[in-house]
Amino acid sequence: MTTPAFPTGTILGYPRIGRRRELKKAVEAFWAGRIDAVELEAAAAELRATTRERLAGLGLGRTDSAIPESFSFYDQVLDAAVTVGAVPARFSDLVDADAAIDLAGYFTLARGDGERAPLEMTKWFDTNYHYLVPEIGPDTRFTLANDRIVREFVEAKAAGFVTRPVIVGPVTFLLLSKAAADAPAGFQPLSRLGDLVAVYQELLARLADAGVEWVQLDEPGLVNESIEIPRATQLEALATAYDVLAAGGSRRPAIVVAAPYGSLDDALDVLAASAIEAIAIDLVRGTLPIGLADDTRAGLADKTLVAGVIDGHNIWRGDLAAAFDTAAAVLDLSPSVAVSTSTSLQHVPHDVDDESALDHLNGWLAFADQKVAQVAVLARGLVDGRSAIAAELDAASAALAQRLSAPGVRDGAVRARAAALTDADFSRGDYAERLAVQTEELDLPPLPTTTIGSFPQTGEIRRARAAHNRGELSEADYVAEMRAEISRVVDLQEEIGLDVLVHGEPERNDMVQYFAENLDGFDVTENGWVQSYGSRCTRPSILWGDVSRPAPITVEWSAYTQSLTEKPVKGMLTGPVTILAWSFVRDDQPLGETARQVGLALRDEIADLEAAGIRIVQVDEPALRELLPLKKADHADYLDWSVGSFRLATAGARTATQIHTHLCYSEFGVIIDAILGLDADVTSIEAARSRMEVVADLESSGFDHGIGPGVYDIHSPRVPSVTELTELIEHALDAIPERQLWINPDCGLKTRGYDETVASLRNMLDATRGVRASVTASV
Repeated sequence: MTTPAFPTGTILGYPRIGRRRELKKAVEAFWAGRIDAVELEAAAAELRATTRERLAGLGLGRTDSAIPESFSFYDQVLDAAVTVGAVPARFSDLVDADAAIDLAGYFTLARGDGERAPLEMTKWFDTNYHYLVPEIGPDTRFTLANDRIVREFVEAKAAGFVTRPVIVGPVTFLLLSKAAADAPAGFQPLSRLGDLVAVYQELLARLADAGVEWVQLDEPGLVNESIEIPRATQLEALATAYDVLAAGGSRRPAIVVAAPYGSLDDALDVLAASAIEAIAIDLVRGTLPIGLADDTRAGLADKTLVAGVIDGHNIWRGDLAAAFDTAAAVLDLSPSVAVSTSTSLQHVPHDVDDESALDHLNGWLAFADQKVAQVAVLARGLVDGRSAIAAELDAASAALAQRLSAPGVRDGAVRARAAALTDADFSRGDYAERLAVQTEELDLPPLPTTTIGSFPQTGEIRRARAAHNRGELSEADYVAEMRAEISRVVDLQEEIGLDVLVHGEPERNDMVQYFAENLDGFDVTENGWVQSYGSRCTRPSILWGDVSRPAPITVEWSAYTQSLTEKPVKGMLTGPVTILAWSFVRDDQPLGETARQVGLALRDEIADLEAAGIRIVQVDEPALRELLPLKKADHADYLDWSVGSFRLATAGARTATQIHTHLCYSEFGVIIDAILGLDADVTSIEAARSRMEVVADLESSGFDHGIGPGVYDIHSPRVPSVTELTELIEHALDAIPERQLWINPDCGLKTRGYDETVASLRNMLDATRGVRASVTASV
């Protein structure tokens, strides 16, 4: 086949939720029955058309495959699963004779229904995006069950665009899959590679028939050293897959394999030896390969190398001159070089120009649209020479210099306090002593029950908060409305029978943004929405300067809540690692330095909560696993500063104060030592979707602190039955001593409705009472 020219500038993906979250609103309207599938498809088609026009206007070519087709209604891994027919047996009634599934069925895989659990969800590499985990067994039938990727290309072509379809590659798809529940012990999904690649071959042929010139196969699994499959096995699979796929002759498009989030390392040798036409390498998280073997160099010289020099994972304008130099250096490896983002831009908001309150930062920032423009500039420079873009490079360098010297970026008092820390500031002392004091002080029953923190945020709450922000609701009236909601949540919890109560967080827009709005060194956006999972979107805050706490943040709300009940109320804080992970963080100093600053601010907040009579404080770290580097050589440093920042925040607490933390959606076995190192008195963790898989790791590690493996999945609208919850609690008790075990949901309840929340909590309490009675009777 004659290889078509690869575009000189491209991106690996683009935000798919819409500038005003149009996709979220349409999908949720479909779920609520306000629109049908035809109307949802029309809304999605309009969004895709708008995106293509926008990208062309920003400088990407209309007909040279520069624009990626990377749309998804929910998740790109789920898309790949339904494309190849990998639907678990419990959903078999949703597929037709050809293994195809309609939109309603697609969403059922993601969200579950009735007694049917959804696919497990976990973090996408080291990002805050969540993907759905395919379930593969020896008998999983792979077939080309869905041709949506073909139809979306045809849709674009009809509008005058030749785009580049994007799909998760076969090796990464299987590396990220889990063995089906009925698979034999030791079964590895990767063993099904041959059957899966045959379907990818058919898909590539369909794409070629439709006129596709280039297809992008995303293989980020190749950069992740935490995947527990021998590297030699992974590399063998990679060679096998792309030997087959690249042998398609004229019956396939040209293939670009994209490997974002880090360096390919030895996988680059395998791809260089294959007959694929292009490799996209991440040169932001990864580095330019050096010391390559002669045969690897020869293989790369025959390929287009797509230099990912524009950061797709953060929002800083950055050093454009350095990015150009890096891209130009790739010419030493191949005469054919293209400029790209390092990752898909799904991780950043749409457009800085949508922000009216960031004038002091705007010159420092680049959201998705600005990054596309940067790609276009650098691509022009590679073609026309550095002098052709000198003005743009100089402007970016001037903005970077101004940013680094701006007031607030460095605060002498903050830095002096951090420099004065000693080892004693990171330790609470003996856990057994704390346990004895807390057991007497709190006097909780066996298997104490609680929630993670937030309760449903109703339309009334959001409208009141919005009116207050606009100045239409006075401070006094706003406080009164929030207090009324807190009182209602306390009464509800007491009526249900929970043992440790929360205030429900009605005043909080987001668990990170709320703190960012009350800490120096942060700014927040108006329209900086980023997809977290499915229709769930967040607005990451911008951490641009040294962090300090000018005044107490949560104390008034927690103290008021405690005044309403005799039961203990948890003070609720977001931990330093999660505040960093779910913000766009300054890149001019090590993350550990920034984390210590946040830890000190939270330490002050805990002291004020204690002074106000709060006996339990929860410091949430759901992102602890998320930020774990993909390369093992970087783990020790990360775990040192991440665990250290949490301990710095909590080590000043009194012996009688019970410190809780919460972790979610991670492979906990990978960081079990870090969880031990946090030294929290009680840790709650996601466990329901995985059916308590984590308890085996906890048992084998000798974990002896309090632990609350979540017993119901709050990311699904289904209400778990008492029987299901009882089974999960009993399963946890098989591995965890009764004195350690807490009962709680997987995560906060903010995104759920009250009807399902109350029903689920009642069932959770009924299940707990039943198990508690049997435990007590057996003593």
